[in-house]
Amino acid sequence: MTRSKFSLHPRLALMVLALTLPLAAQAAAPAITAQIGPNFQYGSAAFAEVVQTSYKVAGQQGSFDDWISAAYLKAGVPLGDSAGSLSEALDARAAAVRAASGEARIKLERGTATWAHTFIKKAIPKFSLERGFELANVVRTGERQCLAQSFIISALLQRAGMQAGAVMVWANPEGKQSNLGHVVSVVRLSGGNDLLVDASDPTPFMRHQGLLVKTGERYTFVKPIYSQGDSISGYTAADSGTQLSVKATAPLTLSYLHSQFDYYRGERAIGGFMGTGVGKATPDGLKQSALYLKRAVQEDPQNALATFVLGHVLKRQGQPDLAKLQYQKASALYTAQGHTPGGVQTALDALSKAAVPGKS
Repeated sequence: MTRSKFSLHPRLALMVLALTLPLAAQAAAPAITAQIGPNFQYGSAAFAEVVQTSYKVAGQQGSFDDWISAAYLKAGVPLGDSAGSLSEALDARAAAVRAASGEARIKLERGTATWAHTFIKKAIPKFSLERGFELANVVRTGERQCLAQSFIISALLQRAGMQAGAVMVWANPEGKQSNLGHVVSVVRLSGGNDLLVDASDPTPFMRHQGLLVKTGERYTFVKPIYSQGDSISGYTAADSGTQLSVKATAPLTLSYLHSQFDYYRGERAIGGFMGTGVGKATPDGLKQSALYLKRAVQEDPQNALATFVLGHVLKRQGQPDLAKLQYQKASALYTAQGHTPGGVQTALDALSKAAVPGKS
């Protein structure tokens, strides 16, 4: 059979096909929402890595994906009209978010954040400071803590086509301060404002008065400026009062989140810094605390909280010189980030006083 003079040579046709297929696939692929912070959406490699690390630390086998998929079907809190799986519902919502615009899109985003808050509280009914930070314990004992719940909520919202991440809290809605004692999810609404989602509260959206966020190449203590609907329209730097636009800030990095998981492992080690499980610190427990806190500092050297608490552990281990060095490093980090909790200087003063002969 002869070829038409207008037909391509077979080898040339294959070359054309190879060039056009990627273009066609690219055109057909759904648009990806650019993340303002780290992308660890549910189903991603970054999400799986955090889960796998947790399972390894806990010595647990199983699949977190299988658990949360079953929990979604059992909870009776469907996302939208989809009767399918959690992944199908999230992908359908992502398509709906991409297709919407203006106030309709913002309403959809807020509704999705409300759903995530409701679902997590229903699927993981118990709260535990001692065990709930470990994702493996979410599955094993149905317990959650602020970091775990915020990580999961942010991952689900990212899969649903939204910009989301996690930030630390240093001043609660009443203005009571802590040394970065809480974690919440933050959503960047398509209208440009931020929204805090806190599953530790009965209502989804909170007005915490002090946050640690990412600005440029560093972390910064800020005070949110709230507008209608509990959304954040801007920030002020905690130290200088300088106003920051919402777009000048971002959620905490993935390295910080890895570091914070290890921070809680160190803080809550059995017989460790907090005396978890036995009511007092033990040599073996402090050794475990030091191991995880050192790893937390290695994972993110800008984690001031991990740096500071490592100083406490070293002090209890009878290493005052190393403890003082950690306190000094932590103090420098807090100063650079714009706010120093009172306990930091107190710890430094106590060590300095103890080092002077005749002082106690």
